[in-house]
Amino acid sequence: MVTSPGIERGTILRESAAAARHLARICFKTGPPTRTGVELEWTVHDAADPARPVDGARLRAALGPHSPTTLDDASPAEPLRHGGVVSLEPGGQIEISTPPRSSVAALVRATEADIAQVADLLRPAGLALGGSGIDPHRGPHAVLHTPRYRAMRHAFDERGPAGRTMMYCTAGLQICLDAGDPHDVPLRWAVAHSVGPPLLAAFATAARHAGRPTGWASARMAAWLAIDPARTGPVWPPVRPGDDPVTAWTRYVLAAPLLCLRTAGSDWTPPPGVTFADWLAGALPRPPTTDDLDYHVSTLFPPVRPRGYLELRYLDAQPGREWRIPLAVLAALFADSDTLRAAYEVSAPVTHRWHVAARRGLADRALATAAARLFDLAVAALPRLDLPPDLHDEIHRGVRRRRAVAERGDR
Repeated sequence: MVTSPGIERGTILRESAAAARHLARICFKTGPPTRTGVELEWTVHDAADPARPVDGARLRAALGPHSPTTLDDASPAEPLRHGGVVSLEPGGQIEISTPPRSSVAALVRATEADIAQVADLLRPAGLALGGSGIDPHRGPHAVLHTPRYRAMRHAFDERGPAGRTMMYCTAGLQICLDAGDPHDVPLRWAVAHSVGPPLLAAFATAARHAGRPTGWASARMAAWLAIDPARTGPVWPPVRPGDDPVTAWTRYVLAAPLLCLRTAGSDWTPPPGVTFADWLAGALPRPPTTDDLDYHVSTLFPPVRPRGYLELRYLDAQPGREWRIPLAVLAALFADSDTLRAAYEVSAPVTHRWHVAARRGLADRALATAAARLFDLAVAALPRLDLPPDLHDEIHRGVRRRRAVAERGDR
């Protein structure tokens, strides 16, 4: 992603205007959009019995020096050979976060190599990566017990079981795109949101959980949306190209309740209902700092989250090599301003249909129509990605195949 000089991180904040200025600096770093990143999550299973629980000791032994420090505080947490970093979600899901690349082809090659390395590490331990957005075999089971995760579980339990399902059973695919030049940011921000429901519907892989059908196309997104709309719902009202992203995001951030209040001890549970705006107004014994604000942002999980770049969080994990298809679709849709504007025109009428997309997927006619048209735009813009011929042809076939499925869903 676009980088910028370091900023002071420990400044005391006493008013919302100062918080807004800080959020503008750290969440919307502008410049020519040149790089793309990807974060992939998988549930992890016993290769012989995928319903058997997998504990932390088995994962630690398999990952060795690549184990994250949340799993082994003495681990060197070495990156993978091509730069990907391994982390673990609270239910033992493995995540690979890749360094951003200026070429989608280079990103695909490096990420595939890192995935292969992780699979090679797991195989001797009798472990395998899953291929869907929610665990199809097991219910919620905690593997990691950090202060952050305990505070999260406490907050989410107040609203029902969806939080534990999300924490322990779900796996997503996150596409990371540069925010763009200042004059392009509002459109890129709007399109990142508006294409979400049709692409969620088109790439839903989470219909079965804990051994039974869920009744949802994406039970993963259903869990996210059920947790707390102030923390996991989309920025609201629906984002339009003329809106100021910083204003919308600042409003969302300050209105969200605190999830964690970091202390020297093991209990990070905050007072109930205190928002970051309340903290700025003096609700807690000490004023917040910019570092506190950064951490608070890390506990917010909307479908699109600005982190200097735009992190698109709404896609389910994909089986095998299929993750490359939504990566290429989104990279192509964001390849030029004309395609972005066309993508917004196609998807704006369904930008609010998050719950429908999670529930019905491409069985919803409006979403299927929008998805098919977005795939047409992506195919037309695919040459802009300058992929090598074999990768271009493979992705082109994959997008056309997905387009045919969407067209059938529209009938």
